Parts: sequence; C-alpha cells; structure tokens
Amino acid sequence: MKAIRLALWAAVAVALFVLGALTVGGFSLFGGPTQTASTTAPGAPLGGAFELVNHNNEPVSEAIFRGKPSVTLFGFTHCPDICPTGLMQMTDWAAELGPDADKLRFVFVTIDPERDTIDVLSDYVTAFSERIIGITGEPDAVMAMAKDYKIFSRKVPLEDGDYTMDHTASMILHDADGNFVGTIAHAEAREAALAKLRRLVAG
Repeated sequence: MKAIRLALWAAVAVALFVLGALTVGGFSLFGGPTQTASTTAPGAPLGGAFELVNHNNEPVSEAIFRGKPSVTLFGFTHCPDICPTGLMQMTDWAAELGPDADKLRFVFVTIDPERDTIDVLSDYVTAFSERIIGITGEPDAVMAMAKDYKIFSRKVPLEDGDYTMDHTASMILHDADGNFVGTIAHAEAREAALAKLRRLVAG
C-alpha cells in the first residue's frame, strides 16, 4: 500500500507541475481561496521558538532555520494542488542547482497535524525527495508556530463530512542567520525562483 500511495503522490505532483501555475485571481482551481505569504519586510523578525518533530521523529526547533538558508512551504498532505506542486518545484530546483542544493534546506511544515502524523508525513515528503524535511507535532504547538511565522490556515468542512485546509501558498525564504529575506510565490516563474535561490546560496 505504501508503494501505491507514493506512486500516486508522485504521479499527481508530476501532472500538476507540468500543468504549471494552477491559481487564478487568488483562488485554487481545485478548491478554496489561497493566501499570499507574509508582508513582513525582508530582514525583519519573523517566527519564534518552537519544539516540534521532523518526519524521522527527531526533535526540531527554530534552529532549523539557521546554519543554512532555507526554503519553507506550509501545507498538508491531503492538499490537492498547491502542496504537491510546491514540493515538486523544490525537487526540480534542487536538481537544477546541482551541488549548490546542498547549501540549502528544503522544509515542509504541516498545518494539518491531526491527520499528518509522523508516518504519513514521512511517506509524503520522501515521495518527492529525500532532501525535504517534513515537520509536524502536537496541533497546538504546530498552530502556534505557524502563527508566529504569519502563516494563514483555516479548516474548511466538506459536504462529505471530511475537510480541507485553506493556507498560505507562497514559500518563505530565510538566510543562514534565520532572517526572513523574501518569498517565492505559488505561480512564480521557474527562472525567477531559481534566481532567488542562487542569491540565497551566494549570501
């Protein structure tokens, strides 16, 4: 079953990546409204202390955003379009950057910790790349962390009794000191995104 799930996730991601940007006028073509990332000015403080775990069940704190520049997407594993597209973009960017990709951290933080357990998150992120670090934890702690990083998220009930999540669609960029330096928009052109990552690597 794990192999089947991984194959399905990879197939969905490839299809969405080939289709390109799937957001028009602030609305996802597969669901509710998306959100842009924080309006915090580059270099301004963003975030705070947190204690969560990664997809290998290892402790993670705010220190993950120091030591190397980082690219972070907040999302959830049941996300139909934004998240698989974003993780596929991370994988593509890393391949394009070559050895310089080792100078970056690629991070995926769930905003749906109730469903995104360590095992679920591990299956999901490793289906895209072993480089991507998944982060989850206790719901209250995850939501507090997302709020500190000015991430919008909202649970949206569905007619079948299930739910989806509206959330910030852009990726957050931190420099090696953990300072916020900008974002990569969900629909941003590939070369523009790569240029930002090259500047991050160059310091």
